[in-house]
Amino acid sequence: MNILITGANGQLGNEMRIVASQSQTNHYIFTDVAELDITNLEAIRKMLRDESINIIVNCAAYTNVDKAEDDFDTANLINNKAVKNLAIAAKEVQATLIHISTDYVFKGDKCTPCREDWHTDPLGVYGKTKLAGEKAIEESGCKFIIIRTAWLYSSFGKNFVKTMLQLTSTKDHLNVVFDQVGTPTYAGDLANVIFHIIETNQSDRQGIYHFSNEGVCSWYDFAKEICTLAGNTCDIQPCHSNEFPSKVKRPHFSVLDKSKIKDTFDIKIPYWKDSLTGCIQLLKEKQP
Repeated sequence: MNILITGANGQLGNEMRIVASQSQTNHYIFTDVAELDITNLEAIRKMLRDESINIIVNCAAYTNVDKAEDDFDTANLINNKAVKNLAIAAKEVQATLIHISTDYVFKGDKCTPCREDWHTDPLGVYGKTKLAGEKAIEESGCKFIIIRTAWLYSSFGKNFVKTMLQLTSTKDHLNVVFDQVGTPTYAGDLANVIFHIIETNQSDRQGIYHFSNEGVCSWYDFAKEICTLAGNTCDIQPCHSNEFPSKVKRPHFSVLDKSKIKDTFDIKIPYWKDSLTGCIQLLKEKQP
């Protein structure tokens, strides 16, 4: 099969490059905006025809949650309109679209893990545009798998782990919110699951799925663990979200229920601390 990866220079896209190198049978084609503008429907159509694409993995997204509040047009273009283009083009050639969405489609006001069939009620522009992208896929009639994830980090790109590594190595004291609870997701683990679905020919198992690492923590807990694993001595204290005024309200509890993806694709998901340990070790090895 021929598999198209969009957004290949981002966190997940780069992790997909690593896992795809293990494939013995399938051909993976990696594109970012320089190679394929997914806001251009005709460009997508041409790519799918020319390369005889069977599966699209859309790793492209506008993920700056705060900036999205002032930049609806761009966020909507990438998270919704471009996704609709991919879905339309996929339907025309009977390709399957594997799309990455977010826990931010939920309001996050409950205290139990979010299931795929729950009512969606995003709080901000980012979540609303991502939800619109999901609906565009469902309405297109294309074959699809939507995977909602949360708190994504990697050894690639910008993310919370890298920010905390830098801050805890240069500051004596930090305040981090403890009243937002979820689960970190190592992008390498998510890439492995997508790769598993493709390589075991299970991409016909359509629907919406949730994936993050196992376990639960607050951003405060996450920051403390990063600091400890890095061997830094910064004093990190918990604080409330309202101590950091923001244009967007974030979900307070967005832990995802992963039962469906585990049962459907017969996978085991690593515990968040174990994956974080591996990522930080990798970052240490990358240091000059």
